[in-house]
Amino acid sequence: MPEQTRKRRPYAPRVPIAVRREQLLDAALTLIDRDGYDGVSIDAIAREVGVTRPVVYGAFDGLGPLLTALLDRQQERALAQLFAALPLGADGADPLAVIDRAVPALHTMVLADPVTWRAILASPADVPDVVRDRIEEDRERVRAVIEQIITAVLADTGEPIDAEVLAHGILALLDHFGRLVLADPGRFTADRLGAVARSLVAAWLP
Repeated sequence: MPEQTRKRRPYAPRVPIAVRREQLLDAALTLIDRDGYDGVSIDAIAREVGVTRPVVYGAFDGLGPLLTALLDRQQERALAQLFAALPLGADGADPLAVIDRAVPALHTMVLADPVTWRAILASPADVPDVVRDRIEEDRERVRAVIEQIITAVLADTGEPIDAEVLAHGILALLDHFGRLVLADPGRFTADRLGAVARSLVAAWLP
C-alpha cells in the first residue's frame, strides 16, 4: 500500500503586519464577546483567525501586549462614539433639549457597535484587573464630561445641585440602560427611555 502522506496545515496568506494585527484584535474582541475574558488565549485567537501561534507572536509579543493594544483601540473608538453622542453645550440651558438629543444618539451608538459596548459594560467580576482599571479610568473621564454638562445646563435654573454626585448617578444609569438596550433593543427603545428621562427631569425642575 502506498505510504500515506501527512496532511500539512495550510499556511495563512501573507498580509501586511498592520492588517494582521487588526485581524488578531478583532478575533480577541469576538472571543471576549462570545466566551468572556476567560476564553481569550493565544491559541484561541490563532484558531479564530485560522493561523498558527507563531503568526500571533509575530504580530504581538504575547497576550498581555495584544490585550493592551485591544484596550487602546477600543478606548479610542468608544470615547469617540460617546463624546459624539453627548450634547457638549449645543443645547444651552434646556435640560429637555439635552435629553431629546442625547438619548436617541446614545441608543443608536450602543446598537451600532454592540460588540464593543458589551465588552465595556461587562460585569466587573468578569474582567481582568488590567481591563477593569482601564475601564474605570475611562469612566472617570466620561463622568467629568457629564459633570461639565450638568453644570452648564443647570447654571441658569437656580437649582442647587451637587454636579459631581449627580454625574456619578447619571453614569450608573447610562451603564444600566446600556445593558438593557443590548439585551433587548426592541423592548427598551430610545423613545421609551427618553420619555422616562423627560418625565423625571420635568418633575424635578420647576
